[in-house]
Amino acid sequence: MRIFEQIESQVRSYVRQFPTIFQRAKGSYLYDEQGKEYIDFFAGAGTINYGHNHPRVNEALIEYIKNDGVTHGLDYATSAKKKFLETFHYTILEPRRMDYKIQFSGPTGTNAVETALKLVRMVKGRSNVISFTNAFHGLTMGSMAVTGNAFYRDEAFINRANVTFMPYDKYFGEGINTADYIRKFLEDNSSGVDLPAAIILETVQAEGGVNVASDEWLQDIEQICRDFDILLVVDDIQVGNGRTGTFFSFEKSGINPDIITLSKSIGGGLPLALVLIRPELDQWKPGEHTGTFRGNNLAFVASTELLSYWENNNLSEAVYYKEGILREELEKVAEKYPQLNSRVRGRGLIYGLNIPEIGFCREVSTEAFERGLIIELAGGKDDVLKFLSPLVIEEELLKEGLAIINDSIDAVMEKKETMIKGE
Repeated sequence: MRIFEQIESQVRSYVRQFPTIFQRAKGSYLYDEQGKEYIDFFAGAGTINYGHNHPRVNEALIEYIKNDGVTHGLDYATSAKKKFLETFHYTILEPRRMDYKIQFSGPTGTNAVETALKLVRMVKGRSNVISFTNAFHGLTMGSMAVTGNAFYRDEAFINRANVTFMPYDKYFGEGINTADYIRKFLEDNSSGVDLPAAIILETVQAEGGVNVASDEWLQDIEQICRDFDILLVVDDIQVGNGRTGTFFSFEKSGINPDIITLSKSIGGGLPLALVLIRPELDQWKPGEHTGTFRGNNLAFVASTELLSYWENNNLSEAVYYKEGILREELEKVAEKYPQLNSRVRGRGLIYGLNIPEIGFCREVSTEAFERGLIIELAGGKDDVLKFLSPLVIEEELLKEGLAIINDSIDAVMEKKETMIKGE
């Protein structure tokens, strides 16, 4: 690991938590240079929904490269883009009766968010945007401005202007509907909250601690947007692409966002980001928002192959089935150690086990890594174990990974009890 310490920037993070050199990956496994295998409960922060090195993707990419397919094409019309657009339209949009234009931003999720923020302000002629407590939308300047976590919001580089933070669903507990709170601010001309161009939200706040918005709350927020002429932006970068069981995370709620941002798994492991825009909002002048890597032809090839998962309901049904296993096992863990005051929350195959004791989740993650499992943390205090396996993980492998988590918690508890006795 010495070369990484000598050469790579101090900003590196995951390499510190998982200190080994990974050499290859397949399905729901990662393998290091010593051949040790690790069950992947992180999935590239939600980028590997369909597993590592999917055989259909690999074959399609090899064939495309062998035939000298266009790799870099700015926003040229290419055969790869044509096939992707056709497949996305007929497989995803048309069956859901969704009418959106597709804009290719720069290749990452934060690029898509920046694009959406720029567009809503241009269309509405207003600068304010409402975001939410515990939100995470990216770490470039505009995206960071609508991100709530104080760790990223250093005074040296944050732009705090033109963003108003409001409480997310259940922020004050179950009894208070924070949508009513937001409506009150917007109705009062003396509240100090400028009428926003848009409200941006995640239906499940993944990095924020796996906070799940109810369908009713989402519907209330949408109604506020309609009543006050505000655009609704749904950031589906981490919890879209089937993570909650449906392709879009908001489908069950019945809401109709004005703009949707997609990235991570839409590229099949390769960089790709989309902004879906209601046609009447597509008011850009040609070239008004641009970028060298807007549209990745290799990612178009990969994505086109993986969109075939959505030609039927098999993947959705598998996600719901495995969700039942995941929730049941996590609830057993919570019941096993009542002194931890842990809470289980999530949807589909994104779940969080919240353990309030500071540092406990980090110890569990470290212990799990030693036992052959990769799992990351979430929440403003890193107090949530975030379960984010590939959607295609086999049932037995999912159970094996959950057993490692169980054993890891046991080990951490035993160490703490030993320390207490030693004192």
